[in-house]
Amino acid sequence: MTTSPDLGLVMRAGDVALVLDLSDGALPTVLHWGADIGAQSEPEFSALRDTGILPIAASEMDVPVRLSILPEHSRGWDGRPGVSGSREGTSWSPLWVTTAVALDGVRLGAEEGANRREVVNTGAGTLVVTAADAAAELALILTVELSEAGIVKVQAVIENLGEQIYQLDDLLLTLPTPSIATEALDFAGRWAGERAPQRRAITVGTHRRESRRGRTGLDAAMILTAGVAGFGFAQGEVWGIHTGWSGNHVHQIERVQGGVQLLGGGELLLPGEVRLARGERYESPWVYGIYGVGLDESAKRMHRHLRARAGYPRTPRPVTLNVWEAVYFDHDADILRDLADKAAEIGVERFVLDDGWFGGRRNDRAGLGDWTVSPEVWPNGLHPIVDHVRALGMQFGLWFEPEMINADSDLARAHPEWIMSASDRLPPESRHQQVLNLGIPECYAHIRDAICAILDEYEIAYIKWDHNRDLVDAGNGSTGRAGVHEQTLAFYRLVDELKARFPGLEIESCSSGGGRVDLGALARTDRVWVSDNNDPIDRQQMNRWTTQLVPPELMGTHIASATSHTTGRTHSLSFRALTAVFGHLGVELDLRGTSAADLAELTAWVNLHKQYRDVLHNGELVRLDHPDDTLVVHGVVASDGSQALYSFVSMARAVVSSPGRVRLPGLEAESRYRVEPVLLGGIPNSMRPAPWWGPITAAGGYSDYTQATFADGPPRVELSGAVLASLGVMMPVINPEQGQLFVVTRV
Repeated sequence: MTTSPDLGLVMRAGDVALVLDLSDGALPTVLHWGADIGAQSEPEFSALRDTGILPIAASEMDVPVRLSILPEHSRGWDGRPGVSGSREGTSWSPLWVTTAVALDGVRLGAEEGANRREVVNTGAGTLVVTAADAAAELALILTVELSEAGIVKVQAVIENLGEQIYQLDDLLLTLPTPSIATEALDFAGRWAGERAPQRRAITVGTHRRESRRGRTGLDAAMILTAGVAGFGFAQGEVWGIHTGWSGNHVHQIERVQGGVQLLGGGELLLPGEVRLARGERYESPWVYGIYGVGLDESAKRMHRHLRARAGYPRTPRPVTLNVWEAVYFDHDADILRDLADKAAEIGVERFVLDDGWFGGRRNDRAGLGDWTVSPEVWPNGLHPIVDHVRALGMQFGLWFEPEMINADSDLARAHPEWIMSASDRLPPESRHQQVLNLGIPECYAHIRDAICAILDEYEIAYIKWDHNRDLVDAGNGSTGRAGVHEQTLAFYRLVDELKARFPGLEIESCSSGGGRVDLGALARTDRVWVSDNNDPIDRQQMNRWTTQLVPPELMGTHIASATSHTTGRTHSLSFRALTAVFGHLGVELDLRGTSAADLAELTAWVNLHKQYRDVLHNGELVRLDHPDDTLVVHGVVASDGSQALYSFVSMARAVVSSPGRVRLPGLEAESRYRVEPVLLGGIPNSMRPAPWWGPITAAGGYSDYTQATFADGPPRVELSGAVLASLGVMMPVINPEQGQLFVVTRV
């Protein structure tokens, strides 16, 4: 067995540095992950390493504990180990010895007689460390990447080299944070209320967030962030971790005596899910490390990382009409053609037919699994509606829920053994449905072929891929083995196969709304559905926090009915549109019952979105920390600083009567900008514009901008980026559940 050189590696990209120590044949230890500290010479690297070694306190190990990205109990770590598993109770505490190190495919220290102590300074790159434990008969491949955007990615592959089965129970990849990170932020949530932020102090012990739902989860942690006390959008160092996996998973932060603090993530394995025979491997999900000064910087870093990946959607995101809230299950060809006509008139570019087009699916109690066009509803197939939509110049999209089945379906009657279960009993139903076991090859092939038959027959550009229940007792009923791991891999494989067979097909990840929002799903899909709840008050917060991980152009944000079908609250069209315009814009209301005035305003909002789509979908996120939590301010600034859009929203009645000046950060300090309020649909009677808007002269007053005239021309003011960031502008007085959009242009 060969051993690796004593190696120091300094990776620097996107203003982030990752400094690794690979000395003594051990797995990589992170000496620094955070702000760029510059290139390091060998003496500087040695000093950095030596000054970071913990002193040995009373009643502790006689040698300093060496903490790698995969922490080892065998090296003295008494926290949660990186690898837990055994061969019926043996080989349970591996001691990894590095056998080879390669950087971007080039072996390091391989030359005979080469200097065995070296420090390599590099930029973005990929480090692959091969290691083994000869006694435990295990091999390991550990991959560490630093992207151009400054995102850290880590992954582990474990191989069984022995004759006896090795059962892997847990694999946790970790990155350290300094002890100054004393506050944690992650997310909770529920159906129609995803990504609710929650903070807590970091104390000794473990804050561990597990998802055992068989999907990412409506209550998923999403990103677990540790930061300095009081960190916000613009200030305070933060270190975050995200597990890019769409099944059961873990995020955790563990702090032990001595101030050692590790962020960790990985797949949560059910008992017996990974049992490796000789030569078999387990490949962990990617775990992502996200550093920034303030939450906005870390979010922007992740957005740049995702936008740079291969396969990222490059074409303008089409304005979408989804017919769900217009017709639900009541599919009528004439009504849907009428909706398509009206959609085209207001500027919609993609028409999506939702649930109810297949099998016996007249409600949510039947038909799932029978992916053939219903002759009862569509006697001529989908051709009449597909052809009509395409003739109007729009793309056609279709809803599927491939992983689910109703007991009342032809497929369930023919193959009850394809339903996931832990034994001969069926799991409790949820939404009147069960889960298909795509880990069964015949079941997988049946569903794949049924979807392909639809995609072969019709010109379908987009699939809304739904997944409407948690996985409970999710296994193979004939063997009794747990099956969430295999089900998740089958989902990935199915999406990958469809994408390969139908180039250009786009797929949205929807799961009871936002229940499958993770980088495992986003590695192969083109959009996520943030929530089934389109109420703009709730969406203001859900959209705001989803952008911590997901760029706006990948977030489905729709203008829905005036009265929300999830909350019952009623809001103006301008507020609904102002909320939706910052994402991948869609419309989800019954256009047949929409007044001519509202159709005209809706058209104006769609046109405005298209006008600024390049800024909205390629710009840099800005969110404001405002002392009044009833006010929400956010925006997007073009990457070249030429334009920006800002949203100012009143969520509830504030204690004071006026919001005062509100800062508009993110612009070029030395440039001069014109600030203009967007006035579509008139000014509400309740609004009192700021004096800089100028006087209004018209009989209609504030209530009808189409009749009103500003005496000094349309409202606008010019200020420098420095002034806008430091002082801002005076905001109008608006009632709760209203907002105002501003366009800012460099002059």
